[in-house]
Amino acid sequence: MENTAPADPAAAFDRDPTDGIVATSRPPITFRYYDLVMAAFVAILLLSNIIGAAKLTFVDVPFWPQGWWPAPDGVFIYGAGILFFPLGYVIGDVLTEIYGFAKARRVIWVGTAAMLFLAFMSYVVTALPPFAGWECAASGFGGPRPDTATANAAVTGGKICQSTYESVFGSTWRIVVASIIAFWAGEFVNSFVMAKMKVLTKGRALWTRTIGSTFVGQGVDSLIFYPIAFYGIWTTEAVLTVMITNWALKVAWEAVLTPVTYVVVNRLKTAEGVDLFDVDTDFSPFAKSQQPAP
Repeated sequence: MENTAPADPAAAFDRDPTDGIVATSRPPITFRYYDLVMAAFVAILLLSNIIGAAKLTFVDVPFWPQGWWPAPDGVFIYGAGILFFPLGYVIGDVLTEIYGFAKARRVIWVGTAAMLFLAFMSYVVTALPPFAGWECAASGFGGPRPDTATANAAVTGGKICQSTYESVFGSTWRIVVASIIAFWAGEFVNSFVMAKMKVLTKGRALWTRTIGSTFVGQGVDSLIFYPIAFYGIWTTEAVLTVMITNWALKVAWEAVLTPVTYVVVNRLKTAEGVDLFDVDTDFSPFAKSQQPAP
C-alpha cells in the first residue's frame, strides 16, 4: 500500500543527513534526557528564588562615567539571584531548542506549580509559632546567642530566630505574586521567541535566538516583577534602576554563557538523535502538550 502520510515540513531543514540527527516537527514518543533537563530547570528555579531573591548586592565599576544613569556613582545594584537564575533561562532555551515548545510548555507549568507550592510552604512554615528554646546557632539548643542587635537576655532565642527566618523566607504577597506571574509570562515569551526564531533561521545561528529570546523574555519578566513587587515601596527611580540593571545583567550573562549553551545543545541533539522544529505547533500556553495547531 502506498504511504499517504504527509511529508514532514521540517525535513528541509536537515543540513547533514549523515550526522545521525533528524530534523523533524514530529517529536518522538520518548526522549532520553528530557526528565533530567526538567529536574535541573525546576531545581535552579526554586533555589534561585529561595537563596538569591532576598538579597541585594552591588558591583562597583570604576570606569563608569560619573553621573551617568543608572549608576551615577558607578555602583550597580542588583539582586544576587541573577547570578544563577539566568541558568534557568539557558536550560529553558535548551528545552525549546531540543525538545520543542510543547515539551517546554509542560516544564513551565511544572515550574509554576513548584513555585506555588514553595510560596504555600513558606507561608505555613513562617506562620508556625517558634519554640522559645530555638537558638540561631548551629550548635542547637543552648548554643551561643546570635550576634545581632536584638540578642539580649530579654528576648528569647525563638523570637530572634523567627525574625531572622521571616526576613529570608517570609516574602510579602506582592513579591510572591510578582515572582510567579513574571516567571510564567517571561518563560512562555522566551520559549515562543526561541521556537519561532529557530524556524525563521532554519536552525542556523543558535546564538541569535538564545540571546534574542532572553532579551525579550527577561524584559517581560523584569517589566512585570519589579513594578508589581516594589512600586510604591521603593521610589520610582529605584524601581526603574534595579529593573533595567537586572534585565541588562541577565541578558549579558546569557551572552557570556552562549559557548556553554552550544556545548549542551550539540551534545543533547546527538544523544536524542532529533532536531525539533515547531512548524505546526499550537503555541497557546493552555494547549495540550502535543496538540498541533488547528
